[in-house]
Amino acid sequence: MVLLCAEGLQSKEVAERLGVHEHTVGKWRRRFVQNGIEELTDEYREGRPRTVSDMQVAQVIERTLNSTPKDATHWSIRSMASATGLSHTTIRRIWAAFGLQPHRSETFKLLTDPLFVDKGQDIVGLYMSPPNRAVVLCVDEKSQIQALDREQPVLPMVPGVPERRTHTYVRNGTTSLFAALDVATGAVIGKCYNRHRATEFLDFLKRIDAVMP
Repeated sequence: MVLLCAEGLQSKEVAERLGVHEHTVGKWRRRFVQNGIEELTDEYREGRPRTVSDMQVAQVIERTLNSTPKDATHWSIRSMASATGLSHTTIRRIWAAFGLQPHRSETFKLLTDPLFVDKGQDIVGLYMSPPNRAVVLCVDEKSQIQALDREQPVLPMVPGVPERRTHTYVRNGTTSLFAALDVATGAVIGKCYNRHRATEFLDFLKRIDAVMP
């Protein structure tokens, strides 16, 4: 508006060209004449005063990154709001502003096998183009209770990056739990075995027979 006025156009002509009201052109024209280019910046507007201090924001961030709740593996918006006394919408805004996502966990793997590419090609090739008259089966272990450690240390959550851990692990031991529910009383009959075979299962059935009237 000011540049067009400087070219000699009238306020009405500038308003028609830019699609604004003539009074708007006049207002900015007067402000420029009075105080120059600095007057073209928008004036400060007072808004609603802050209800959450920088210290409270810092405490939420520190608590999110360096602690966990007593009854859960990670913080939720509502559990953090309850612990800090802030509203859940405030916690959501703080987490969004700093890229914190306690509910997410990603996996990673550091490859140290120099023949990994060759092995991968062999396995994929077996599935994609199996030998004639051959059946390719993928067999995995049965579900068991396992004492596991990740192969690499867990990388903690930081702003903008979720917690990361390896998808592979070191198994420190396993146990097989056999359990049965007595629907009449709600009691659970259970016993752990070192192995998961028919022998252990038959032994567990005998235990049920001995416990049940």
